[in-house]
Amino acid sequence: MDKMLKEYEDKLPKKIIEDLRLNLQKGVAQNKLRKILDTTLGEYQKAKVHPGESVGLVAAESIGEPGTQMTLNTFHFAGVAEMNVTLGLPRIIEILDGRKELDTPMMEIYLKKPYSQGKDVRELALSLKETKLDEITSEFLINLVDLTIEINLNREKMKEIGLTNAHVINAISKQTKGFTIKDNKESITLKSRSKEENLNDIYKAKEKFKEVHLKGIKGIYQVLPVRRDEEYIIITAGSNLADVLQLPEADAYKTTTNNIFEIEQVLGIEAARQAIINEVFKVIESQGLNVDVRHIMLVADTMCISGSVKGITRYGVVSEKASVLARASFETPIKHIINAALVGEVDELNSVVENVMINQPVPVGTGLPDLVTRVKAKDK
Repeated sequence: MDKMLKEYEDKLPKKIIEDLRLNLQKGVAQNKLRKILDTTLGEYQKAKVHPGESVGLVAAESIGEPGTQMTLNTFHFAGVAEMNVTLGLPRIIEILDGRKELDTPMMEIYLKKPYSQGKDVRELALSLKETKLDEITSEFLINLVDLTIEINLNREKMKEIGLTNAHVINAISKQTKGFTIKDNKESITLKSRSKEENLNDIYKAKEKFKEVHLKGIKGIYQVLPVRRDEEYIIITAGSNLADVLQLPEADAYKTTTNNIFEIEQVLGIEAARQAIINEVFKVIESQGLNVDVRHIMLVADTMCISGSVKGITRYGVVSEKASVLARASFETPIKHIINAALVGEVDELNSVVENVMINQPVPVGTGLPDLVTRVKAKDK
């Protein structure tokens, strides 16, 4: 079998050869194997794109047309009302525009055994949730005479989370500078060391103290352990892939986030490309629509071709087009034409948009080949 598969290695992609090797039964007859390989080759040749095929246009129409049938504001509640996930058209726009700030960032944290079987999964989930000083405080008071800030602590909440006064004071001293900290058992008093401190500065400092990080993973503000198929996973609102992957309890091979830029920073551009495909496909599928994955792959390739994720906007993919006219056709024409004129840029007219603009045959399909003839020089 391996000998026959070797014959087709230069005709079929490596992935197809591997799939055949895995799925074919051991000891299959030679003539039957030849027939399977020839049929596979025929299907592969049929699936290939012909030279001059306008793949970009087909992909745009194939995604755009079902996109018009998508519901606009869809929120999927992941078990509790506070944790919702953007779906539908807003999510598609969010991905393809390459937005760094998401409306509802979330993670799916897969766990190693025994946590994946349900052991202590709730305690683990709670330990991941970020706790800020504001959450364990009953009130913040400003003493106008001494210009001090008094933080009254909520003992019950501190006990629930497992925090002590020493832990809180340590966190405050590490994350803020220029204050003297005094422990009053039930409260903590903070006084500025600066002589020129005024009420306005004290008020700003009070707001800053509310954000002091005490426990958990930064950026994760809601956790929900859920059972999926045969295992337990933790769904989070908020995302911090770099820190979560370092947890010994997390399965780093399966844990994922819906933030494409985080994936690019932590795992690289190839992973970000796959994440774009997965996320767009997931949204389209959840809406009950059917789009061939190859169209989405083409869009993902276009977004990632420069080595970093660029949105399909005038600041992203469009700004990198080689053609001046193609850039000018998208939202800000005067700026592009003036800048190109200043440096004497030349437009080769290789693509679709610029040829449509100047009324020339488009280099697509039958417009792709040029007819070249040698004209005989006339006798003088």
